[in-house]
Amino acid sequence: MADLYKNRYRIKSTRLENWDYRWNAAYFITICTADRKHYFGEIKNGKMEFSPVGVIADILWHEIIHHTSHVLLGNFVVMPNHIHGILILDNP
Repeated sequence: MADLYKNRYRIKSTRLENWDYRWNAAYFITICTADRKHYFGEIKNGKMEFSPVGVIADILWHEIIHHTSHVLLGNFVVMPNHIHGILILDNP
């Protein structure tokens, strides 16, 4: 794998080695923006105000259920430089 990424990513994976991420479970997901820039908006007076990119991130999260089966959406929040969400896999 070091050859594939030219040793660019130096941290060890946090994925569980014996876990198949296709298994039914609730997965907590965090996605951060490049360089932690505030692409998604700003917090003003204690409230998140979305930028146009933040609006798109919010819409696309809620569209996930229309593009795949056996996935439920848990809680989701958009922050200025990252998003948190819970995806629940519920395969028969």
